[in-house]
Amino acid sequence: MVKYYFVRYFFLAFGLLQGLAAILLFVQFPDSPKNRFAFFVFFTLALVLFSLHLIFFSKVKRVALSKKKVSIMLGDRTKHYDWNEVKELKLLNFLNLYKLKLKGKPQIYFLSTLESAALFGLFPDEPEFLSKKTTKI
Repeated sequence: MVKYYFVRYFFLAFGLLQGLAAILLFVQFPDSPKNRFAFFVFFTLALVLFSLHLIFFSKVKRVALSKKKVSIMLGDRTKHYDWNEVKELKLLNFLNLYKLKLKGKPQIYFLSTLESAALFGLFPDEPEFLSKKTTKI
């Protein structure tokens, strides 16, 4: 669960820190070309990280997989789907994320819940029912 929150909000938190650093540089130090450049770099980095969070990491969800159904947890609600509704399930090896596409729904990303999976998914140890459904990228 900690891994989920870390991945979901890392870029948001780091972007906010970069934005705070940019504002402090702008307010605290006198106006010079070097300080304006540093402000520009920090502020641009903050906007890029915040955009990454909004575009990509807002799609990271908590998902529970079983042999008969897929459960997507949205806050305190849980939606259940049958495996028949799964259009595509891919393992993104380097990021250790799964990409799930349900019929008629936007794609979502979720983390592997297996503790034995190696860092970056180099040696994933998947359950037997899941390995039949996944394709690796």
